[in-house]
Amino acid sequence: MAELVYRPVIGAAQTMFKALDLKIECRGSEHIPRVGGAVLVSNHISYMDFIFNGLAALPQKRLVRFMAKDSVFRHKISGPLMRGMKHIPVDRKKGEAAYAHALNSLRSGEIIGVFPEATISQSFTLKSFKSGAARLAQEAGVPLIPMALWGTQRIWTKGHPRNFRRSHIPITIRVGEPLEAPADQYAGAITRRLRERMQELLEAAQRAYPVRPKGPDDTWWMPAHLGGTAPTPEAVREAEQKD
Repeated sequence: MAELVYRPVIGAAQTMFKALDLKIECRGSEHIPRVGGAVLVSNHISYMDFIFNGLAALPQKRLVRFMAKDSVFRHKISGPLMRGMKHIPVDRKKGEAAYAHALNSLRSGEIIGVFPEATISQSFTLKSFKSGAARLAQEAGVPLIPMALWGTQRIWTKGHPRNFRRSHIPITIRVGEPLEAPADQYAGAITRRLRERMQELLEAAQRAYPVRPKGPDDTWWMPAHLGGTAPTPEAVREAEQKD
């Protein structure tokens, strides 16, 4: 079926990134299968993560269908685009339909993109993972593809203004080897292995990141354990519980 929306959107995104002169460095795209279904699993630190996840799959000539909250599909601008790109809306109160949709897509050979943390991590560390990605991979008989992004939070993230005017921001992407999800194993155990692997990839991306904060006013995007002023995971959890 022709991709009348997805490919033009990719072209527009690439044009924007070129205009901003983003320094995108991606390693490991070869781990994304050229054919067949897979669950692409990423950390979540910005509103733009799915775009960079998708770019990582382009060298393998694959398009990723992302699971995203249904409010994005109801927006007058993003809604038609999300539907046109065949992404999957998720109503968190009625998740069965989204799960079935994703499962059918995997069985038909699609790559499904999942953020197992469910929401953006304001501490820029890995939050606890939901087990849905592992269960999808198990039931569809496809691998999990772990990946990690770093630097995307500097463009647009929760609690901070969009930063589309600043150019030359580096974006580092690491894609790991496929992780099998045997049907006879406990989904929680697979999820723990997945998180451990993604932690390794995230740390590798952070080590490879070519810049550091330029001063006290530029430390907000670094996690506390690396010397930044982003809120700690404990502070984020406390704030979320109050909300």
